[in-house]
Amino acid sequence: MATSQAAPVDPHPMQDVTPTLAENGTPQPESEEVVSETLYIQNLNEKVKIDVLKASLRGLFKSYGEVLDVVAHSNLRMRGQAFVSFASPEIAQKAMKEVRGFPLYSKPMQITFARTRSDAVVKRLDTTNLEQHTSKRAEQKRRTRYSNPLKQKFKAKRMAAEIDGAAAAPAARRPNVQMPDEYLPPNKILFLQNLPESVTKDQLMALFSQYPNLHEVRLIPTKKDIAFVEYMDEGSAGVAKDALHNYKLDGENKIKITFARK
Repeated sequence: MATSQAAPVDPHPMQDVTPTLAENGTPQPESEEVVSETLYIQNLNEKVKIDVLKASLRGLFKSYGEVLDVVAHSNLRMRGQAFVSFASPEIAQKAMKEVRGFPLYSKPMQITFARTRSDAVVKRLDTTNLEQHTSKRAEQKRRTRYSNPLKQKFKAKRMAAEIDGAAAAPAARRPNVQMPDEYLPPNKILFLQNLPESVTKDQLMALFSQYPNLHEVRLIPTKKDIAFVEYMDEGSAGVAKDALHNYKLDGENKIKITFARK
């Protein structure tokens, strides 16, 4: 069977995705792509925690040269995006050429050059203009704080919900019902069901260690068709869960994977 390849990444993804942003979340003006020390990365897995994502990006890019900084935020406007700054434009260019389209946490990265210099780059390479640079960035952030369209949309939606909630009559109290496994909140521990009774701990370790931050695999001696798999954080557990749910370990039966109950 032929191995499927990830679709090539559009070198100008801003045509049909979120507009290019500066590190402070403000839109960058459209212009011809210019090589710079900082890469702007989109289409990152939003389920991965920010500290885990930043560490993964730093580990991935440090093989190309010195990484000055990795900037990523979990707010509404910046989630799924990051900036990686290098010591020179040449390093950034080589890294982009070789890493563009790489499936980090199962999502191919879309990479372009950032259109403004990062704080870390200016601090390292242009110290004399650092104060002017930070002042300009602060002013730009202040100007766009209240004109941010995503924030305005979110605020309007929240106000509408508050009005609707105030007008609604009190709902009748519902009896306590246990939440189905499929809708349990995220947990760093996964609960595996429908495992082949012949499965071994080594098999599960090999399967789940494909995903970062695996901590432990625990089998249940008295019930061989279930097991628990623990990761270092909820984000890593969620990535593994999404990737391996319904995986046929023995070629026949699908593994059911849910978050463990807290």
